[in-house]
Amino acid sequence: MTIKQAVSSWTVVESPVGDLLLRSDGRALTAVVFSPFDRPDGEPDDADPILVAARQQLKEYFAGERREFDLPLAPDGTDFQRRVWAALREIPYAATTSYGEIARQLKLGSRGARAVGLANGRNPIPIVVPCHRVVGADGSLTGYGGGLDRKRTLLAVESPGLF
Repeated sequence: MTIKQAVSSWTVVESPVGDLLLRSDGRALTAVVFSPFDRPDGEPDDADPILVAARQQLKEYFAGERREFDLPLAPDGTDFQRRVWAALREIPYAATTSYGEIARQLKLGSRGARAVGLANGRNPIPIVVPCHRVVGADGSLTGYGGGLDRKRTLLAVESPGLF
């Protein structure tokens, strides 16, 4: 008996933070990748229902018309990383929180903020899983896998005039 592997579909979406590569396994969104990125082999699949929905919801988000994403997600990561990414999805639109606050929420102890930061940096579905909403304990814009300019832009989409 052979196990059928999920086919990975992809497309590219233009956005205010540059082109985004979207990936789907046919059942869920698996990745959002900031440019520059290597284009996957094969042709883009602009008809994949998950990618169609992701493209539309991202368009609405950047237009200020969507505050929450309603997409099936399948991020590849450890159990701990998935716990952190689930906590990120609980951060309300236009709000920010700190790495330490997420660590406290997850009952991780005094060194938890660093572990949260590492998991945050490995989030494979940025924007949809809003890792840009995590800031330093003093409210400063700290590192972001997509770069601080992108983080600032994403926060400004949600709170025009504040960033």
